Amino acid sequence: MRNPPNETRSKPLDHAPYRKCILTGESLPQEQLMRLAMGPDGQIAPDVRSKAPGRGAWIGVNRAALETAQAKGQLKGALARAFKAARFDIPDNLAEMLETALERSTLDRLGLEARGGTLLTGSEKIETAARQGDLNMLLHAADAGRDGCAKLDQAWRVGSDREGENIRGLILPVDRQGLSVALGRQNVVHIGITDKRAAGRISHSLKRWLHFISSDKVDDDAEKKVA
Repeated sequence: MRNPPNETRSKPLDHAPYRKCILTGESLPQEQLMRLAMGPDGQIAPDVRSKAPGRGAWIGVNRAALETAQAKGQLKGALARAFKAARFDIPDNLAEMLETALERSTLDRLGLEARGGTLLTGSEKIETAARQGDLNMLLHAADAGRDGCAKLDQAWRVGSDREGENIRGLILPVDRQGLSVALGRQNVVHIGITDKRAAGRISHSLKRWLHFISSDKVDDDAEKKVA
């Protein structure tokens, strides 16, 4: 069976499915890309969980590049080739819809991990785990106090034997209220992830979200911190 032009087979060396970005032509691991799906009514919509039926189109650009491509008609042409269709509808706010979906996916993942018991909240619990070397990821709310972040960052460096290195938690582009709602807990300002596999799952969602919104809402090193 032939693969759709933007849904190539896995690379031979790592078994991870690769997809081609319809805007840049670059082939990347599927987990780094975002899927767009076309509904039965011809409506284009984000499919960040890659579960919608039918043919998908994959993009790996950030929001600014997507908005530019849509304004110039490049997105429409790329989708026409990917879906082999002449008639479909691209929402004017597609970029906004995609950003919202990526944020929701990340917050949902954090909520699942909270219910699964793989993360900690509360500065004292996180600091204890960090100093014991049990922390695999450290996250801070956008409105977290600088002193509180610095204290936990230092505890993480000490516990992981990386004092003197520029290791610090990631400041998320969401405030404590948003995190509290997502986790179903009160006043979530800091999050510590103790389970290595859970950190990997969260990192997957975070990297796509941070890449898409780029550096206007997060610091330039944000993606490196969740690598």
